[in-house]
Amino acid sequence: MCLPFLLLLLLLLLLSLVPIAISAAAPPLLPEYYSKSCPNAEFIVRDVMKTAMIREPRSGASVMRLQFHDCFVNGCDGSLLLDDTPTMLGEKLSLSNINSLRSYEVIDEIKEALEMACPHTVSCADIIIMAARDAVFLSGGPNWDVKLGRKDSLTASQKDADDIMPSPRANASMLIDLFARFDLSVKDLVALSGSHSIGKGRCFSIVFRLYNQSGTGRPDPTIEPRFREKLDKLCPLGGDGNVTGNLDFTPQVFDNQYFKDLVNGRGFLNSDQSLFTFMKTRPYVRRYSEDESEFFRDFVEGMIKLGELQSGRPGEIRRNCRVVNGRPPMDVVVGGLKDRKIFGFET
Repeated sequence: MCLPFLLLLLLLLLLSLVPIAISAAAPPLLPEYYSKSCPNAEFIVRDVMKTAMIREPRSGASVMRLQFHDCFVNGCDGSLLLDDTPTMLGEKLSLSNINSLRSYEVIDEIKEALEMACPHTVSCADIIIMAARDAVFLSGGPNWDVKLGRKDSLTASQKDADDIMPSPRANASMLIDLFARFDLSVKDLVALSGSHSIGKGRCFSIVFRLYNQSGTGRPDPTIEPRFREKLDKLCPLGGDGNVTGNLDFTPQVFDNQYFKDLVNGRGFLNSDQSLFTFMKTRPYVRRYSEDESEFFRDFVEGMIKLGELQSGRPGEIRRNCRVVNGRPPMDVVVGGLKDRKIFGFET
């Protein structure tokens, strides 16, 4: 057989493998993915979210934030939900998540309801995406169709989360660089920062800007004076860093008040207020402060783009969002930290 013919056969073989490789790396996400396998999936998720938010209104903001912290670390794969094991340090105790992220139990409740209706069908990664959308809508924000079909990761990495997730001290310039790594624009950054329209933040995250901004020993000069007095009382130097304050003036309503507050120097976090002081992001902040419908539209666009981040790694449909399938039930404390717990759920 002549050499040119062999080369042609090799080329055809390689070309035939390309679609398979692409498909394996990025399985298509589709609206109504569960329309046949679990037709009531989205109704179940919304119903559980509604109950959870009636029980504790803050859980809406907490669940919505899970999408950001999950998707930025190796794609939207539910890795955030995995508890630590004796051989794996997961993401829950990473610097950006420990004592900050909450409402994991709401995801557990949703998963339990879905397993009763459609066993081993709906991924935990998709639950996060649906629940985040519903948290926004049930708080008065926009509604949108979500693309589904994700698989759950087989592992998680505290180091990966520490390496990627930004500090509360981050400024707009740093955030622009981070978002660009995921092909998210400046507009996406500002619109998605509007997720802080609902929820609370910890004093731990702002004490530096109240008393020692950039190592000056002085407060952040961009904070509006009366608002700074309020924050000083809430977060005194040497006080409890876990005390929380509202991220905007309407912390239970998803609206554009967050951007109005930034324009007036009343942003809670340094990363938020810097969106108005930085020239590249300021026009979007001002625009959203004046036009809520534009903010809603761009926020939805950003959430859809964020939800499409995938790693292409192998995955599964977990039966329990806290552990990979097949792991024996355990109830131990690892590393001497009381919060580092592996819950004893059957798989």
